[in-house]
Amino acid sequence: MEDPDPDVPLLARLARGDAAAARLLVAGKLPRVVGLANRMLRDTAEAEDVAQEAFVRVWRQARKWQPGRARFDTWLHTVVLNLCRDRLRRRRDVTSDTILESADPAPDAEATLMATEREESVAAAIAALPERQREAILLVHYQDLTGAAASEALGISVEALESLLARGRRTLRARLAQTGANDDT
Repeated sequence: MEDPDPDVPLLARLARGDAAAARLLVAGKLPRVVGLANRMLRDTAEAEDVAQEAFVRVWRQARKWQPGRARFDTWLHTVVLNLCRDRLRRRRDVTSDTILESADPAPDAEATLMATEREESVAAAIAALPERQREAILLVHYQDLTGAAASEALGISVEALESLLARGRRTLRARLAQTGANDDT
């Protein structure tokens, strides 16, 4: 039997209008929600907008929430993915490849720059993946969802998720090898 959803009591309090429950829920979920949206959109302001819209939907859904149909965390990730997909479809321009140069006075500036470049290479390689592979990689490796939860959020079987992950990882390794950012991936 599946573990009970730890968010259900908080949702019940939220449904009764408990402001403290809303603060607790946002405090507990906001970093991961913004993180997922930021990785999908590569724009912090848009990620924050998506998070705000997702929590508005949580507030509206709280009274209708039916425990047992899906875990709340999985539902929330699905909402965030859908909001990000909508924004990505509406974008007219693709992300810019312009990197701003700035002097770093820290003694370890070169190492910081190399780490930043590697992170940017990885983020660009993930952003270039086909949509479903990118979503699978982000949910499993960056959001730490289980295979079952990620497959549920994507609306696919666990086997299909594993296939997406395998293809995505293969593509990432190849792209990162081309850029030289694949030293420990």
